[in-house]
Amino acid sequence: MPSLIFDLDGTLIDSVPDLMAAVNRLLAAEGQDPMNRSEVQSYVGDGAPVLVRRVMAARGLPTDRHAELTGKLVADYTARSSELTRVYPNVRDVLAEFQQRGHRLGICTNKPGAATEVVLRALGLDGFFDAVIAGDSLAEKKPHPAPLQAAVAALGSPALYIGDSEVDARTAEAAGLPFILFTEGYLRVPLREIRTTTTFRNFDELPNIVAGFSVRA
Repeated sequence: MPSLIFDLDGTLIDSVPDLMAAVNRLLAAEGQDPMNRSEVQSYVGDGAPVLVRRVMAARGLPTDRHAELTGKLVADYTARSSELTRVYPNVRDVLAEFQQRGHRLGICTNKPGAATEVVLRALGLDGFFDAVIAGDSLAEKKPHPAPLQAAVAALGSPALYIGDSEVDARTAEAAGLPFILFTEGYLRVPLREIRTTTTFRNFDELPNIVAGFSVRA
């Protein structure tokens, strides 16, 4: 019975609306024009400091303000991180089914820990997970394998990783785990460039996929 470790943003939840709102509040305070969803979405997935660095580069803001602006964005986003964010269809039912089957469940995300806790609680997902490794839980972030390895250590082997992006694929490969790609998330490169074990479009497909791994394990 494998442990199941999930990415968060773009995998279990669509968080770009709240991230975009936070980015645009930051830009407005700096006298800058807002960004649209596609631009903000292309910047997410590598953690808040990288998101802010990309936003600053796009608007020509001075690099020596990176720490300041990152702090402002993280504080603002954490306080309002579940206003517009939504859980993808069928996620709650599928997580409950996995729990009933006896799978241990975890999160491995680059989102800061405080925001992760707020979002999981606000969206009613906090009761599903036995381990949560966030973007500031360790010194390293994905695609470094250490966060995913920490989740496996907490939950037990064998384990599968479920995510939506090239960052998740690289993390799973580095950690030596099978990778299941949710194709409706925030993938920034063509699907053909991603090394996956298998893919799915809707969460109601996932139990049968995982059951196949359980039989082989």
